[in-house]
Formats: sequence, C-alpha cells, structure tokens
Amino acid sequence: MLMAKTKLMVLFKRKSILLIMALMIPCFLWACGKEDKISSESLVEDTEEIISTEEAKGDGEEAEQWVKGYDLPVNQREREEAENDCRKMMELISDIYRDADKGTASNVVLKDETILEMQKKVMKTGCPVAASVVYSNLGNYESVDDFLEECMDGKSGSVVVYKIHNDGGIGRMKFVFDGTDMYVVSTTGVWNDNNKPGILYISHTRVKEWKYTDKGGFCYELCVPEYPEVTEMVDGSCLIRVKPMTEEQREMSERCVLGLGYQGNNLLCSNWDIDHMEALDYNGMYEYLYAMKYQEKFNSEDYPNGIPKEEFEKLIMEYLPVTAEQIQKYAVFDEKNRTYVWVRLGCSNYAPTFFGTSLPEVTDIKENEDGTVTLTVDAVCDMVICDDAVITHELTVRFAEDGSFRYLGNEILDNGIKDIPDYQYRIGNK
Repeated sequence: MLMAKTKLMVLFKRKSILLIMALMIPCFLWACGKEDKISSESLVEDTEEIISTEEAKGDGEEAEQWVKGYDLPVNQREREEAENDCRKMMELISDIYRDADKGTASNVVLKDETILEMQKKVMKTGCPVAASVVYSNLGNYESVDDFLEECMDGKSGSVVVYKIHNDGGIGRMKFVFDGTDMYVVSTTGVWNDNNKPGILYISHTRVKEWKYTDKGGFCYELCVPEYPEVTEMVDGSCLIRVKPMTEEQREMSERCVLGLGYQGNNLLCSNWDIDHMEALDYNGMYEYLYAMKYQEKFNSEDYPNGIPKEEFEKLIMEYLPVTAEQIQKYAVFDEKNRTYVWVRLGCSNYAPTFFGTSLPEVTDIKENEDGTVTLTVDAVCDMVICDDAVITHELTVRFAEDGSFRYLGNEILDNGIKDIPDYQYRIGNK
C-alpha cells in the first residue's frame, strides 16, 4: 500500500467532503457464511425489499431523489441488519484492535501487519473481506466473481463484503442487483476512545454504471451530487480487483514498480530502451530511486544547492544502464556548482492528472533467454477514469545475484501512450 496513496494531489481528492457521510464506500464485495451468527440466507430474500418499487419511491421530492440515485432511504429491517452485522464483525477483531500499536497521533493509522491480521480473522467467518493494504487480495473472492458473472447475465441477487480500514474500523457494503439496476447499502463502523464499536453512518446509493473486466476488475460509478447542487466535481468512481494476484506478482509489484508510479517521473509511462534514454526525466526520478534504495523519503533540505554530481550519478547508474557522461547530457546539470538541479513537484511545475494517481500492478512475469525478465504492468486508476488497465506496458529488468536490479527498457503496448497525458518534465522541457 506504501507510496501510491501518498501521490494524490489536492485538486483531485478521492472523495468530496459532501460524500464522507453519505457516499464513502469501501471498495470490495460479497456474501457471508453462517459462522458467528452472521447469516447470508436473507441476502437474496431481501433483494426485492431493499430495491424499492415504484410505490415505495413515492412522488415529489422523494421521487426526485430516487431519480438522482443518492441519499436514498434505507428501510428499518435493512438498517438493523447492517448495524448488527457490522458490530459483530468489529467484536471479532476487538482484541486485535485493543492490543494494536495506535501511535500517538489523533488519527489512528494501524500497521499493515495488524490490518492483515484482522482481515484473516474475519475471513474465518466465510465472508469476503478486503484490507486497505496495497496489493492485498480480497479474501473469499470466489463468490464475488460468481455474483458479478450472474449480474452480467441479468440475474438478480445481493452480496455483502467487509473491508478493514486503516484505522481498524470496518466497512460493510451490500450490493443488490434487481436484474437492471445495482444499488449499494454501505455501513461504516468505527471505534470510540474506549475501544468500543459504533456505527458512523449508513447510506443507500444507486450504481450509475458498472463493468466487470476479464482481468477481474469491478469498475463502477456511484450516483453523486452534480452541478448546480455542488460547485466542485464529486467523484463517485471506484475500482475493485476481485481476482487475486499471485505472491510473485505482488512481490514484483512492490519491488520494481510501486515506488515509481506514474507521477513525477516517466520511467513507466514512456517508451525507452538502452539505445534511447535521452527522454527520461533524470532530475525527476532521483527522489523515487532514492526512496527505493534507502527506504526513506528523500530530504531536499539536505541539498539546498542541488544534489552533488557523484551522489546523483551513482544512484542513477545503479538502476539504469547509463553512463555519467550521458546523465550530464540528458539531465539538468549545474556545471559551475557541479550539482544536479532538484525542485519539489508542485503546482508551478506539474498539472495534476487522474492518470498520475494510477497504481502500477504486475500482471505477468516472463523470463527471457538472455537472463532478463519482462514484467507486464497495468496502470490501475480508481479515480474518474476508473480503469484497471489505463495502459499496459512491458518493463524489462535484469536481476543480480545480490538482489539488486536494473531497469533496461519500457514499452507501452497497443499505442496506449496516445491515451495518456503528455509527460511534464520537472525542470525545463525536452
């Protein structure tokens, strides 16, 4: 989970404040087993009851709200079921939360290991459950796949999923499909100062449109307030990777591409190879390679006059097959001070894009005869674009016996480069 989430820009917050109480939706799904008294028998039976009929929609303001599709009414039976199920799940993990290291900040953010431990315990109930940890799989995903396949065949039904949030709270989301439209009843459980569970909100929303990809991505857009009700865009999109990654895919994703992403450098979003390296943004990529190597954020305050020549070149050459002479030629170099220029990524040198928030995800690994490895990578964007493969590219790397590696080239397939914004160099233009 790591570095991708830190890349969201201010201009493109994932959810508007207007949605926090009404439409903040956890992004994973499906039905539960009978263990711990959390019953799934009523899920399908409740379908017609949750999805209102024309009579239930009423007229006037209420009918208008059903047309808008958000802030929809939740009947008493559904509300009680959602609250009870959510509380029971939180009780299952209460001991883990109580003993967890919560730090000293006012906003609790648990360690990934703790969140995954909670997910594992909830999975024992038979319920599909997600965790807010980068590249984590949706537990008990098979029934989710079945549900979506049936929805594509026009079969009505319902499904529930739980998600462990960063703060240790639990989200419960019930998807209901009536053969034509899909709705979501979303519930969020939180912990109070005494480590007791409580319900923050329950919302009912229609899914504006959705698709289930061959790769196993559930992409959907919720109905949200639109102009003139709001003056800023509200993003109702969400993307769920239903089918799991393999351990090898996860390892390669974390090791080779997560730290780079698609914002602030162009290693993964441009075409290049050993013979064509002039277009890479060396000044921009430095901070990302630094974080990958030293497992800590690059501190620009240590370099008020630029990054010393030897230090800059050594790091770049460790990860790329390029010489010091080439780096001086391709990068922005201060000959007088013998330093490479570095500036922080900001509004003055970067126009935020939705594509830039995408998460690189390794989907295939191929070992080549020359000893190199080709990684097939998808750019997964869960904002506005809502696509589990905005671009697909092949990244070639060579691993050494000591575990280190070098990037040797990147090729964006199917001319996908024309579908993404032109890269904006951190310093100057090329």
